[in-house]
Amino acid sequence: MFKHLLLALASTSLLLTVPASAEEPSDASLVLLTENFPPYNMAKNGKNFAKDENIEGIAVDIVRETFKRAGISYNLTLRFPWERIYKLALEKPGYGVFVMARLPDREALFKWVGPIGPDDWVLLAKADSKIQLNDLEHARRYRIGAYKGDAIAETLEKQGLNPVVVLRDQDNAQKLLDGQIDLWATGDPAGRYLARQIGVSGLKTILRFNSAELYLALNKQVPDEVVSRLQAALDQLRDEGVVADIMGRYL
Repeated sequence: MFKHLLLALASTSLLLTVPASAEEPSDASLVLLTENFPPYNMAKNGKNFAKDENIEGIAVDIVRETFKRAGISYNLTLRFPWERIYKLALEKPGYGVFVMARLPDREALFKWVGPIGPDDWVLLAKADSKIQLNDLEHARRYRIGAYKGDAIAETLEKQGLNPVVVLRDQDNAQKLLDGQIDLWATGDPAGRYLARQIGVSGLKTILRFNSAELYLALNKQVPDEVVSRLQAALDQLRDEGVVADIMGRYL
């Protein structure tokens, strides 16, 4: 009887200690999600699904070096569409998504590591377009294409510009050429890079209307100690010129 009691107490003690060790930040392994958003993140085969070493880009290389420097393990998956991976990072502990614009209405939803790189917001048009704009207010009369779920599209919607959204941002380049939209609201350099990938060049910048910084957004349940280690590692890489070197390889 006494022996059975000791075994029961030992088992209970083990059960009580497992969660504590599992929650240690030093043992954290994060699930990172990204999308095709050249030149920051992209699948090497051009598909909408890839894992780990089959993903490349400015942000991918910076994130890899950051996690290596911080000594934190992770796995990386590129998926589609953006709305899906955004929702996963928002709801699932231990998940993160990049690259994401750090906007006021998103600030309290995630924990942030960055900035990883800039993302200016522009309205692009065909090279022969006669459109001239001083601000977004004067763009209301035009058909504006944008990327569904993206911060740019969300901002335009909130301002009542009612963009026509697509599931792949590069589709807007072709829609411009086909006359289906008048302007393409996208990021710079991302938009031009995407356009070149499908053979579209010579697009004209009609308006540069915002400058955003892109980040790694982590679920709120990720321990603060992990976030701090990642931020410190990224800051070191930037100070050492590693971030600039990575950008120079792509741009």
